[in-house]
Amino acid sequence: SVKKLLKAPAVEPEVTATSRHYVDRLFDPDPQKVLQGVIDMKNAVIGNNKQKANLIVLGAVPRLLYLLQQSSSSMELRTECAVVLGSLAMGTENNIKSLVDCHIIPALLQGLLSSDLIFIEACLRCLRTVFISPVTPVQLLYTDPTVIPHLMSLLSNSLRTQEYITQIFSHCCKTPEHQTILFNHGAIQNIAPLLISPSYKVRMQALKCFSVLAYENTQVSMTLVNVLVDGELLTQVFVKMMQRDQPIEMQLTAAKCLTYMCRASAIRTDDSCIVLKTLPCLVRMCSKEHLLEERVEGAETLAYLMEPDVELQRIASTTDHLVAMLADYFKYPSSVSAITDIKRLDHDLKHAHELRQAAFKLYASLGSNDEDIRKKITETENMMDRIVSGLSESSIKVRLAAVRCLHSLSRSVQQLRTSFHDHAVWKPLMKLLQNAPDEVLVMASSTLCNLLLEFSPSKEPILESGVIELLCSLTQSDSPALRVNGIWALMNMAFQADQKVKVEIVRCLGTEQLFRLLSDPDTNVLMKTLGLLRNLLSTRPHIDQIMSSHGKQIMQAVTLILEAEHSIEVKEQTLCILANIADGNTAKDLIMTNDDMLQKIKYYMGHSNVKLQLAATFCVSNLIWNEEDGSQERQDKLREMGFVDILHKLTQSSDPNLSDRAKTALQQYLA
Repeated sequence: SVKKLLKAPAVEPEVTATSRHYVDRLFDPDPQKVLQGVIDMKNAVIGNNKQKANLIVLGAVPRLLYLLQQSSSSMELRTECAVVLGSLAMGTENNIKSLVDCHIIPALLQGLLSSDLIFIEACLRCLRTVFISPVTPVQLLYTDPTVIPHLMSLLSNSLRTQEYITQIFSHCCKTPEHQTILFNHGAIQNIAPLLISPSYKVRMQALKCFSVLAYENTQVSMTLVNVLVDGELLTQVFVKMMQRDQPIEMQLTAAKCLTYMCRASAIRTDDSCIVLKTLPCLVRMCSKEHLLEERVEGAETLAYLMEPDVELQRIASTTDHLVAMLADYFKYPSSVSAITDIKRLDHDLKHAHELRQAAFKLYASLGSNDEDIRKKITETENMMDRIVSGLSESSIKVRLAAVRCLHSLSRSVQQLRTSFHDHAVWKPLMKLLQNAPDEVLVMASSTLCNLLLEFSPSKEPILESGVIELLCSLTQSDSPALRVNGIWALMNMAFQADQKVKVEIVRCLGTEQLFRLLSDPDTNVLMKTLGLLRNLLSTRPHIDQIMSSHGKQIMQAVTLILEAEHSIEVKEQTLCILANIADGNTAKDLIMTNDDMLQKIKYYMGHSNVKLQLAATFCVSNLIWNEEDGSQERQDKLREMGFVDILHKLTQSSDPNLSDRAKTALQQYLA
């Protein structure tokens, strides 16, 4: 294989000589001198990043790993090597990358098979440092299937092994597969007793393990509910850990564990440990005396906890003036205690966008169902301006959270008519839709759907801004959610719209795309497309105009849907479209001259589902209505085909709506 020549990073000359000397000593034939060399190296690198980088460049790592793995090395030498490697790992991310590239992980995991506890602890400490770095692929912990069970068996050895192993687990549990592997190897039984360890570090790491194991995992959460720790239910242990006298980190993590168990349906949302303990604890974390990270985590966890539950949203909205407290997320990035600390202030200013993101998420969750809460949010000082500026922030996460918040508020008719209109929210929203990632597009287009409802004052200006092209392009997306939103917004736009708007929608979407959507594999897309068609085919002049230009294709599409395997809802919507066509002046001929279609209407009049019978009977009513030209010929044709007999039968229906509709239709024959 061709070796690439790697350009070595520049090594500063004055450090080089001493660094070289350290590395050279690792190759001394006298084991005692090698040991002393490693110990001197250990003392030289502590807290000295420049020295660490130089030793790595000069090739110290492969030699240290070689000495660590040699069975001929003394236990003391192997342990000191592990300590130096751990110290090198404490440097920069580049150091970690170099160590991982030298295959440090398999070497250290191999070292765990030793019987010497001090050596095992040194290997674990180094592994812990390597694994908590974001640049280390966590998958490396799972490559060899014997590793996890072996780590479980080492848990009982000492407080140190407990701390390092639980920390490794909590950092390397990133996917449902990881959760399952740890669960199947007895993580719960092995880690639960550590929650009452005498060491705070062990308790804390064990708690973190449970939070990552339980996240969106029903199997783990359901198991945790029944676990006893020293005779006490695990949930009660978590509740105690949320008490105000515990460190904030512990309160927050315990609250996350209970939140995740609640979201996985292992704890009811009205359980006192959620309503009286977890929720108030998370609200407390949002106050401005806490550090930025705590406020962010508190708000995001609280948003997640109450997202599906309106009762929790109501309780939270009246706890500790939460809505007003969140307004501070936009004003005070630093906690009161941090004001004296310049480094902290600088850090908080750089991370202030995380606070804004968390506040938007929490507002979105709070306002997702209750009208009064939404009102409270929009009346918070400058709230709408804050959302509008959030929509154009540089951070994609803030934009997404701001649009989620806007979407939540847009579910209120009241807000659409007032604050949304006053702030011309649609302008930044349209801008956001121009070139955003799918996640943002889905939320932004959902919000747009709400803005395009007929009662929203924003509808007019949006129509003039070229929104139709934008929505038509969304219907061609590969993402079903975006296709649904594009077509849904067009459906809302076509509702009771002027002829001009309807013609523009049909022109821009194009009949080909319209019929492609009518055969979309996603039922939601199909339903919304039928809704759009139904809204386009309302009021007679519109029905006649659209059917005169596209009648043949529309009738074909209706036939295909009525003949295919579709849900009752889809067929009902399709028959309603047919009833609208039957209401046109010239359009009804397309049905009357199509015997196959008339037979289908007849079939659905006798269907076992009342909704379909109603819709089909409505079609007949519209076809035979008296005051219209040619009604006599139409009545005669349908009588010959046996429709009158069916109508008589339907007047006896146990469903009052159906019997009334059949009677109304029959009266046309009597008039």
